[in-house]
Amino acid sequence: MLDKLTRQVDLHGNALLLRSERQRTIASNIANADTPGYVARDFKFADAMRSVAEQQAGADSPLRGHSTSDARHIPLPAVGALGSQASTLGYALQSQPSLDNNSVDMDRERASFVDNAVRYEATLRFINGHAKTMLSAIQGQ
Repeated sequence: MLDKLTRQVDLHGNALLLRSERQRTIASNIANADTPGYVARDFKFADAMRSVAEQQAGADSPLRGHSTSDARHIPLPAVGALGSQASTLGYALQSQPSLDNNSVDMDRERASFVDNAVRYEATLRFINGHAKTMLSAIQGQ
């Protein structure tokens, strides 16, 4: 019964984790903007989110397949539970060639950083709103 109430929040919680991973990738690109030969990376959020949604739809629990030594222990999610790094982390397309072979486009990275931050905040607000709604329903207000 409880999993029916928290399934939607679980999906948005996973979205927060994926958004933070994308933010880390973009921040790494920005930090290495002056590194000669650095190749910009990009996190494929849509593909990672699709795989998480498929895993949740095909499982009774989002932490399926993880064993613990005691039934009361909380299992730790594996790296693959939120999409593997290899399948979701790719290379960004270079828009302008540079003399030092660095493929970071600062304008694109800044725009991606802000866009991802706004989407992260929206997901966080949705989770907070859902929690407040559930709390008011429990309290009978």
